[in-house]
Amino acid sequence: MTLLNDTLARIQSLDGKLQDETQLRLDNKTKPPGSLGRLEEFARRYVAMTGVTNPSIQKKAIFTFAGDHGVVEEGVSAFPKEVTPQMVLNFLRGGAGVNVLARHAGAEVRVVDMGVDYDFDPAPGLIIAKIARGTKNFAKGAAMSREEAIAALEVGINLANEAAKEGFNLVGTGEMGIGNTTPSSAIIAALSGRSVSDVTHRGTGINDATLENKIRVIHEGLKVNKPNPEDPLDVLAKVGGLEIAGIAGFVIGCAANRLPVVVDGFISTAGALIASEMHPDVKDYLFAAHESVEIGHRFMLERMGAEPMLNLQMRLGEGTGAALAMGLIEAGVKILNEMATFAEAGVAKSGD
Repeated sequence: MTLLNDTLARIQSLDGKLQDETQLRLDNKTKPPGSLGRLEEFARRYVAMTGVTNPSIQKKAIFTFAGDHGVVEEGVSAFPKEVTPQMVLNFLRGGAGVNVLARHAGAEVRVVDMGVDYDFDPAPGLIIAKIARGTKNFAKGAAMSREEAIAALEVGINLANEAAKEGFNLVGTGEMGIGNTTPSSAIIAALSGRSVSDVTHRGTGINDATLENKIRVIHEGLKVNKPNPEDPLDVLAKVGGLEIAGIAGFVIGCAANRLPVVVDGFISTAGALIASEMHPDVKDYLFAAHESVEIGHRFMLERMGAEPMLNLQMRLGEGTGAALAMGLIEAGVKILNEMATFAEAGVAKSGD
C-alpha cells in the first residue's frame, strides 16, 4: 500500500457526540447560550478534531508551499516567474506579509520548495522537497505526470506526519507561485463543471485583456487535457501545481493525524478541495480561514461545505489569512478552558 493510500485509510469521521458534549460545556459558561457565536463553533470543532477535551494551543506553524508554473509562458500573470524565488527568499528573511502576521499570531513559518525553478541554498525555515523545476504548460499538455502528483502529495503527507510528531497543536497552509491562480481556477472549473469565466479572476491584478487571455488559456488547457472530474488525482496532475499538490497532501496528512489545519485562500483551498475530493472526511479537519476576493474561491468553499471565518477583502495568499484566523481558533479554545461556569462564578442561570 502506498503512503497516500495508507494515509487516506487512516482518516476517521468526527465524533458528533464529542461536539455536543463540548457545546453543553460552553452553554454552562457565564453567558447566554450561543452568545459567543462562531467562537463556540471553533472550540467544539477543535475538540472534535483532536479528541482532546481540554486542549491547549501552544505550538503553531504556517507551512508555505512554493512552486513555479509552466502556464506562465502564456502571459496569464502580471509578474514574471522570477518573482517566485525572490519571494521565497523574502519569506526566509522574515520580510513578507505572512512573516509579519505569523509573528503576530505567535506562529513559525516554514517554507517548502515543491517545484521552484531555482536552486536554493539550505537555510533555516526552508524545506527543499523539489519534485521538478515547475510544472509544464498545461495549455499544451499535462502540468505533471500522475507519478509527480503522487510524489508531491506524499511530500505534504510526510510534513504533516512530522508536524504531529513535533507536537504542533495548530498548523496553517500558505503558498507562493507566480501564475498559480490559473491552475486553481482550472481545478474548480474541472471539478464543478462551472464555466471558466465564472471562476476566474484577476490574480495579481491583471488588466481586462490579460484576464480574457487567462480565461482562454484555461479553456484550452481543459480541452487539451480533458481532466476527469471523478478522479481528483487526474485533475491535479493535468491542470494543477506542485505547491497545490503539496498542500493537498499536507491537508490529508493533518486529517489522518487529527491535527487541525487552517486553510488560507484561493490557491490553498484548491489543494484542500483536491484533498476533500479524495476523502470526504478530510474537510471536517480544516478551518477555512477567509473568503478571498478571487471569485472562484466561493465555489470551492461551497463544494466543501466550508464556511469561511473571515472576509477581509484579501487576496495575497502566502498563509496571511491562515495566520489571522489562528487567533480566533485559539480564542474559542481559551473560552472553553478559562471562562467560569455559572456555578464557579456564583451567577444564576436563566430559569434558575
